[in-house]
Amino acid sequence: MRFERTCLESIGYCLPQEIVTSEQLERQLAPLYERLRLPEGRLELMTGIRERRVWPVGMLPGDKSIESGELAIQAAGIDRSLIGALVHGSVCRDHLEPATACRVHHGLGLPADCAIFDVSNACLGLLTGAMQIANMIELGQIRAGLVVGSEDSRHLMEATVEMLNRDDTLSRSSIKMVIASLTIGSGSCAWVLTDTDLSRTGNRLLTATVRANTQYHHLCQSGRDEAAAGGMRPLMNTDSEALMREGIATGQATFDKFLAESGWDRADINRVFCHQVGATHRKLMLEALGLSLERDYVTVDRLGNTGSVALPLTMAIGLQAGAAQPGDKLALLGIGSGINCVMMGTQLVGPIPIQSRG
Repeated sequence: MRFERTCLESIGYCLPQEIVTSEQLERQLAPLYERLRLPEGRLELMTGIRERRVWPVGMLPGDKSIESGELAIQAAGIDRSLIGALVHGSVCRDHLEPATACRVHHGLGLPADCAIFDVSNACLGLLTGAMQIANMIELGQIRAGLVVGSEDSRHLMEATVEMLNRDDTLSRSSIKMVIASLTIGSGSCAWVLTDTDLSRTGNRLLTATVRANTQYHHLCQSGRDEAAAGGMRPLMNTDSEALMREGIATGQATFDKFLAESGWDRADINRVFCHQVGATHRKLMLEALGLSLERDYVTVDRLGNTGSVALPLTMAIGLQAGAAQPGDKLALLGIGSGINCVMMGTQLVGPIPIQSRG
């Protein structure tokens, strides 16, 4: 799909202060490591993740989504009465009911005629929400919208460590299904999108391509209803090797379609921002797409996999670091369990205003 009148106007994001290193996690997993005689440093070696961050105990996703949303609105310099849609797109939510978007809407003081809802699409929630807002702008239904989400990894990480140390039936082979749960990090990010007439920057969102390969929906799953019944302490089972293999194949097919729909070729793409999974996944994915590692910006080594906000966060941090210049074409390559892909293209006219905290 192509967009003719939608701009990515601003970004706001927050990062937790508390850092948990892979070395610290291994120390917490001492009973497991001793029983299975696992070598120290194995976790970082396997994943390429040195550290990840976690929010304070008791923090709800909506708390940080309000904060990131406010930062994005301030960065855009937009009258919040013009925001006609709010989408909360993260995996983590305050409650199963009502939509976390309700609390965020209230906390941001958005207008009563603003359409508000949550979107659940694994690690593609924010990109999916951005597409929905863009389509509303293209149809002339709204002039501006906000997509925001916040991921909280503490509960999953702590529950996984507890289970690994408690279950003495686990083997070196069986623990592979839960290693991905130790790569998850916390973060929060928000985008403001506007129509071209309202935009101050002119940084248009040009295209979006989607592809579903749902025969592999079983490769990464949380327990049934554990987000509710387990006090937001879910456990995940992930066949990382199969998910990587089939995810890369799905990514290749999506990228071919993305190039055709955007009219770009590989040489046109100046900078790539991908979903952050791990070092091996990054290398193999970019090689499969025919893109050099030098064109990609990476945060997974220091933030881990922050779910739906991983790609938007990485883009924001990369832009703040000067990773792209006016005139550059940016490819946003998203992938999530399901298996789903969303890939977007934008070209910078000027800097995207960004405000951050943490």
